[in-house]
Amino acid sequence: MFRKLLAATALISVFGMQAASAETINMWVRSGIGDSFKEAVKAYNAANADKVELTEVPFAELVQKYATAIAGGQAPGALSLDLIYTPAFAAAGQLEDMTDWAKTLPYLNSLSPSHVKLGTYEEKIYGLPLSVETSIFAWNKDLYKQAGLDPDKAPTNWEEITANAEKIRALGGDTYGFYFSGGGCGGCAIFTFTPLVWGGGADILSGDGKTATLDTPQMRKAIDIYRNLVAKDTVPAGSASDNGVNFLSITNGKIGQQSLGAFAIGTLVTQHPEINFGVSLIPGVNGQPSSFAGGDNFVVTKGTPKLEAVKKFLEYTYSLEGQKIMAEYGSLPTRGDIADEVLDGLDPRLKIAKDAIAVAKTPYTLQFNDLINSANGPWATFVNAAIYGDDVDGAFSNAQSEMKSIIDTAQ
Repeated sequence: MFRKLLAATALISVFGMQAASAETINMWVRSGIGDSFKEAVKAYNAANADKVELTEVPFAELVQKYATAIAGGQAPGALSLDLIYTPAFAAAGQLEDMTDWAKTLPYLNSLSPSHVKLGTYEEKIYGLPLSVETSIFAWNKDLYKQAGLDPDKAPTNWEEITANAEKIRALGGDTYGFYFSGGGCGGCAIFTFTPLVWGGGADILSGDGKTATLDTPQMRKAIDIYRNLVAKDTVPAGSASDNGVNFLSITNGKIGQQSLGAFAIGTLVTQHPEINFGVSLIPGVNGQPSSFAGGDNFVVTKGTPKLEAVKKFLEYTYSLEGQKIMAEYGSLPTRGDIADEVLDGLDPRLKIAKDAIAVAKTPYTLQFNDLINSANGPWATFVNAAIYGDDVDGAFSNAQSEMKSIIDTAQ
């Protein structure tokens, strides 16, 4: 009897210790993050003593609320942060240095390159990829066929895209050959237009984000391509004032070609099954493909006492199981070494979006919002003025000067 009591006491003690050591990780995510990450969290919580408790914050408020919470000592242990903002928070000393641990991950070099780059500040890693988004080129196969084009042949350069756009526009009515959101939507343009320049080997900023490099032959050529598409009436007039509300215009069945985000594949398949579409990489001005790498980085608030639990959870999201769950609900794999296995059995067009990760870029700057995202900022103003305006040289000059001023003032 004594032995049984002793054994029972020991068993209770063990379980008590496990319960006491279990951690709850408070994590903030932006609203609209979708089911992919939520489902991964649900699976992790069901299988582990540690738990992840998610709090959704409106996307437009997340950055400011996080900064305020840090200042007030009320920040969550972890955060799903748009990768473009990672450098700024790292530079401010508000994120946990994950370098030593990250370098122990055998798949570190297989993680989305742009996410790791933007998660790095002064050679230390503060953010790692959580969700990955890329930009791709899409075409309506039915409209291709109606215009006498091969519906299964992806265009490989902008000369082909322009010629195809003209043939589709010739169908008449409200059918157009191309679409883009041009009305001051800086985020739209950086996502779908800048790959033309990156594919050509140029950029709008230097690698360290400290110099504006907007006026290049590649950018001039990219602007000419879009101006020509507009001049030939292959783009609806409403494009000029579209601030992103109609970004997915291809879903109306009247747009022949459009550069989109990989998320649109899922949207088209589930919500617009009537659209027969193909996808490919976005050609650069010289034909070489590129893409924008978007999505979120996983960051940890500096000084969190639950760092080990956070690492354990992040390792789960990188596991084959975690990656498969996220992919099934619409997120691209963050690990290139197992990406094909993760996407096996899913829509094959997702593999094109996955291939874009290897050639994708994201501008590295501590002033992303002021330079690029702001509707009144130099990038958004430039794209609209250069494509739709009469003074292209003036648009280049003004934007280059304003970008330089914003960067110089911040340094």
